[in-house]
Amino acid sequence: QVQLVESGGGSVQAGGSLRLSCATTEFVFSHYSMAWFRQVQGKEREAVAGRDSLGKLNYADSVKGRFTISQDNGKNTLYLEMNRLKPEDTALYYCAADPSYMSGLAPAPLWNYWGQGTQVSVSS
Repeated sequence: QVQLVESGGGSVQAGGSLRLSCATTEFVFSHYSMAWFRQVQGKEREAVAGRDSLGKLNYADSVKGRFTISQDNGKNTLYLEMNRLKPEDTALYYCAADPSYMSGLAPAPLWNYWGQGTQVSVSS
């Protein structure tokens, strides 16, 4: 069973920063495509940034230049560093993984494994 454990959400003011973490097993971390999504109630889950199984990174246009994916190989953890946060970044953020080779921005229905979500709230 694939487990993805997210942490790091919280409440910040606009312009602030947060770092989300997604911890998993060594096998998943090393061989799966992984991505970050976010969802606002009543809207579809949207891709934010991701890493395909070969390590290529992709970012949604809305977060380019502000969000960065990083990773700690020793901890089997994928991070989403979020800087210059805006109120419109407020959402429930999810980590996703899949054994297929997929772009980090592949749509949500294609991903088979999900974390529990972590809330990010940005106030103006």
